Amino acid sequence: MILSEKTGIPQAALPLDEFKAHLRLGTGFSDDDVQDAVLEGFLRAALSAIEARTGKALIARDFTWTLWRWRSREGQVLPVAPVTAVTGMVLRDSAGGEAVVDTARYRLEENTHHPVLRPAGALLPEIPTGGAVVISFTAGMGGAWGDLPADLGQAVLMLAAHYHEYRHETALGQGCMPFGVTSLIERYRGVRVYMGSAS
Repeated sequence: MILSEKTGIPQAALPLDEFKAHLRLGTGFSDDDVQDAVLEGFLRAALSAIEARTGKALIARDFTWTLWRWRSREGQVLPVAPVTAVTGMVLRDSAGGEAVVDTARYRLEENTHHPVLRPAGALLPEIPTGGAVVISFTAGMGGAWGDLPADLGQAVLMLAAHYHEYRHETALGQGCMPFGVTSLIERYRGVRVYMGSAS
């Protein structure tokens, strides 16, 4: 399986001013923006870490997901949530030929944690032997920072501030995340589903 972002998080969606206020950085100076690129990097890193930990796309963007087999042709759980639209499906054969699947043959079953791609009929289209299916979809809680729930927004700012404070520290453990951040995001972490069972 290969999950790819087709559109990244736009710079305009990053809460740079809110982050500066959170850090209590001074304002009104001629060089106020000198650290913007560095601060943006911390924000992007924090967003990415929280998305990975929760399985949620925070800022809306487009993805493609390539699969070589379905878990079940009765329905395929999508890799991130919330998915707002499935925008396309292409079957690719072993020689690289592609066939677009009619949108009338599938539908999105929305779910907070585990959105599912369902067939409109009995089964999802069969994937060619040695081939793949490429699913295009849009996922995210909203297109702008203000669309995020307040607790998730606060978690991003707290984690980005943590990265900023310890930017010169090389001894942090792998996956280090402050307790305050983990407690804020805990309710967004869905139970993982495998082969129709939860774990």
